[in-house]
Amino acid sequence: MTQDHSKSTAGAVPLPRTADEMAADHPDLWAAFQNLGEQASLAGPLDARARRLVHLALAIASESQGATHSHARRALSEGLAAEALEHVALLAITTLGWSRAMKGLNWIRDITRAS
Repeated sequence: MTQDHSKSTAGAVPLPRTADEMAADHPDLWAAFQNLGEQASLAGPLDARARRLVHLALAIASESQGATHSHARRALSEGLAAEALEHVALLAITTLGWSRAMKGLNWIRDITRAS
């Protein structure tokens, strides 16, 4: 399997207000944060699709609504199907429990059903 290190299309997705303000107020810090994310992506063999789904799963597991929304938006902009995103939440049932997985599913649907 060929390693896909293509950059995310996340730049095409508008930042939430707080992140946008942080980028404007602290551009060097924001650039370092973005570079860390890029370097983490380049550190292993996962392709862009797998990395996005892992990010989504981690966002659900950490119970971060903002991160779940962000990764769902970015996944859609990168061409992933809403069904794939919802599957991530369903896979969380046995690890995180029903209620936490359903919380993640609802957060994903906030994004997938908004359009």
